[in-house]
Amino acid sequence: MDIQLGRNRQVRRAYGLDEIALAPGRRTLDPSLVDTHFTLGGIQRQIPIIASAMDGVVDVKMAILLSELGAFGVLNLDGIQTRYRDPDEVLDKIAAVGKDEFVPLMQRLYSEPVKPDLIQERIQQIKAGGGIAAASSVPANAAQYGPLVAEAGGDLFFVQATVVSTHHKAPEGMELLDLAQFCHSMPIPVVVGNCVTYDVTLELMQAGAAGVLVGIGPGAACTSRGVLGVGVPQATAVADCAAAREQFLAQTGTYVPVIADGGLVTGGDICKAIACGADAVMIGSPLARAREAPGRGFHWGMATPSPVLPRGTRIQVGCTGTLEEILRGPARLDDGTHNLLGALRTSMATLGAANLREMQQVDICIAPSLLTEGKVYQKAQSLGMGK
Repeated sequence: MDIQLGRNRQVRRAYGLDEIALAPGRRTLDPSLVDTHFTLGGIQRQIPIIASAMDGVVDVKMAILLSELGAFGVLNLDGIQTRYRDPDEVLDKIAAVGKDEFVPLMQRLYSEPVKPDLIQERIQQIKAGGGIAAASSVPANAAQYGPLVAEAGGDLFFVQATVVSTHHKAPEGMELLDLAQFCHSMPIPVVVGNCVTYDVTLELMQAGAAGVLVGIGPGAACTSRGVLGVGVPQATAVADCAAAREQFLAQTGTYVPVIADGGLVTGGDICKAIACGADAVMIGSPLARAREAPGRGFHWGMATPSPVLPRGTRIQVGCTGTLEEILRGPARLDDGTHNLLGALRTSMATLGAANLREMQQVDICIAPSLLTEGKVYQKAQSLGMGK
């Protein structure tokens, strides 16, 4: 429904995850009957959770452990792991620096060039450990890094930016990534993001994306909405992009998963995102709290080191337990940040959804809250994640 904004502008009401609730139907299930498996690029996982390509969340060890537990993580190829042969010393510096010196330090550390041989070495290390090797780069580096990942035995390649489209304009002489050509030329599946609209999602799927990431700036460690004013509340964004998935399925017979990325802190957030139409979620700060996470109790955004316009913050998330406790339990906390799989299974059982496709069809009601998605950082603080 359009709303009048002033005399000359029509706007649309959009909803964040904190403004909706899931309504039980006539049927309930025992949690043992619930199937949470999802498939992305031919790879099936029991837990529909992908760890964000952030340096405080995923390194080689975390990627292997996430795979063992039934999820998987994405390695940031533009980050610390591919710039330094021994990233531990660098991560120690990031954890120890004061707030005022943080951004200058990050800009200096991330000015070290990415080493192509390290890209392949990290992928091979993940594969040698039995993990799913997924890696991410910004569009400007995808044509160079993508083939390296595939050659090293990688399973999935993510092309990620704050906003991705197939109609990007640039100054004359600047080389642009042709997403359609790239997707079709890559020997491994390509996941593309981020976007928040029906039209762009459909275009990315038509370009050959094996999955689409949805969300612009809702995460606890991202300040894009504050710096740029750009974004769509996540519940509406996911629902719109899921509608494009259904249209593409009807047109082509091909099902392309939609992945909600950002603004997801608790098990309830994950359940709501899937109910809005997501096939899986990508999360960062909840997993940065794991004892095994490389961030030493800190979490920061991918755009933080930008030399021109930093868009990210470092938050102190602390350590609340092991990765297994966070993903599979048993939970040691009652705030919804432990046993995320258990929360999803229990919610689906309560709602009578036997699988994720049925979960995408449950009833949703509008339940305005004092917390809006734009205040996810305050929500993270209330959970001890933003101190």
